[in-house]
Amino acid sequence: MRIHRLPPETVNRIAAGEVVERPASAIKELVENALDAGARQIEVQVEGGGLTRILVADDGFGLSPDELLLAVERHATSKLLPDDAGDYDLLRIATLGFRGEALPSIGSVARLSITSRARGSADAHALRVDGGAMGQVSPAAFPGPHGARVEVRDLFYATPARLKFMKSERAEAMAIADEIKRQAMAHEAVSFSLEIDGRKVLRLPAEPTGDVGRLARLSAIMGREFSENALLIDHEREGVRLSGYAGLPTLNRGNSAHQYLFVNGRPVRDRLLQGALRGAYADFLARDRHPLTALFLELDTAVVDVNVHPAKAEVRFRDPALVRGLIVGGLRHALAGAGHRASTTVAADALQGLRPGMTPAPAYRPGPSAQGFSSWSGGGWGPALAQAIPGLSETSARHESTFEPGGYAPSGFSDDGRAPAPDLVDHPLGAARAQVHETYIVAQTRDGVVIVDQHAAHERLVYEKMKAEMAVGAVARQALLIPEVVELDPAEAERVVARADELAALGLVIEPFGAGAVLVRETPALLGETDAAGLVRDIADDLAENDQALALKERLAEVCSTMACHGSVRAGRRLTGPEMNALLRQMEATPHSGQCNHGRPTYVELKLADIERLFGRR
Repeated sequence: MRIHRLPPETVNRIAAGEVVERPASAIKELVENALDAGARQIEVQVEGGGLTRILVADDGFGLSPDELLLAVERHATSKLLPDDAGDYDLLRIATLGFRGEALPSIGSVARLSITSRARGSADAHALRVDGGAMGQVSPAAFPGPHGARVEVRDLFYATPARLKFMKSERAEAMAIADEIKRQAMAHEAVSFSLEIDGRKVLRLPAEPTGDVGRLARLSAIMGREFSENALLIDHEREGVRLSGYAGLPTLNRGNSAHQYLFVNGRPVRDRLLQGALRGAYADFLARDRHPLTALFLELDTAVVDVNVHPAKAEVRFRDPALVRGLIVGGLRHALAGAGHRASTTVAADALQGLRPGMTPAPAYRPGPSAQGFSSWSGGGWGPALAQAIPGLSETSARHESTFEPGGYAPSGFSDDGRAPAPDLVDHPLGAARAQVHETYIVAQTRDGVVIVDQHAAHERLVYEKMKAEMAVGAVARQALLIPEVVELDPAEAERVVARADELAALGLVIEPFGAGAVLVRETPALLGETDAAGLVRDIADDLAENDQALALKERLAEVCSTMACHGSVRAGRRLTGPEMNALLRQMEATPHSGQCNHGRPTYVELKLADIERLFGRR
């Protein structure tokens, strides 16, 4: 078969398959055009999941009649300008769009209508493109002083086979909403509104530029709980700036849907972010839990390639190790600065669990069981019956709590008559008052109550101490009696050997052993008897996916965590008052003590105002 040229309409439809995969990608291209045009208000309307109708209206600088004709031609754009030699530099892309493919691609598979009034012009004009057939520019009405309204009807009607692969209208609408949210997060100074099938589902007013406005926009999209538990990130290294917000470890989810990365104002999906987050939060979350983050990278356009994917959803960094190190370092610095802080959702969940049900109480309630407070959830403890049984509160106290010197007494004095230290309640975690079920420490603060899980808290303290000791000196190593040869793919072996020095610092000593193999001579002593071959293969997989040897670090962390768990104060052990207070003070002085090694909270703080609301006192 002889080589021949494809007709222009076929070329446009092929390009549409790359650029316009679904309605959400069409909206992405149109919104980016509006942002490049300097819009400060963007309105999106969708019907039928975007397949029936899409409207994107903006108040940008608009298009003249001549520009309307050029806008629907392939590879015609206003966003790339030649240098003095007439060359176009694709390594310095300062706009969101630059290919000139979106509008002609959409017009080739749908019914496209563009109405625009250029800034400073008295007249507005419109142009229609129907399945690739271009109409004539004609005068039209336009509601605003300047801007553009792009309407897309019957998307993919010209390519019926594509319609068969579309998801349900609901799924497409959700993808559209997600795309608008990403664009809105990246541009807090622009107002966005989204209407789906006549229902307003998103209304985001413009926010002031800067950290305050950005957090307000993130709060509107990711929820108020994120803004209440977000840590500010602001770091710069070698001309690359990282900013944004990351959630506390105790604010986590079961998937990575709430992890966002923006590069020079462009929402992107990059495996580098997932690897960096995994490394930064490795000490705080179980592997099946994911933090909430919104990170913004700003760097020279010459060191990032945005031209690697037709939809511009992926980027390639010239120095990915620098970017990854900046993200990991910035996140760890912010997490360390959080100290013992835990997310406010912990207290909210606790209060929700304590809140009585809304169903009316029966006229008669059975009396309290021998377990005291545990009968409350079963409907016991009627007031009249409680008064009728003498010594009930004393029995409950003996069953439920262990009071120690320095513990709570109604008079404000300890059991030996001495007043407690006046400043203990002013500490963040307050003064220990009691130990409940020989597992939980109850402390009083100036404006509330703190309940501490003594085992989880001490486990974190021991773990942090072990990590500090590992950081001071090299990890202890044990030599293998018979060095083990591990067969790998040649490329994998090369990657692993290239990180030999880094692995040696972690206690794993390897060396090349011919093509496609490495020789393991020593392993970390902390791991004990371990599967060296499996460990090396896991490291090779991590290097291929994340360019980091996370497997060894995580195994060491897991061993330290296990050792810390076994070496910490167990549940069921009675603590004296001084021991409880010493634990609280050590928690306040230790970073990350607000959660255990698996991301669970080590304490719950209940404000006095919340407790009073529980009992109807407010």
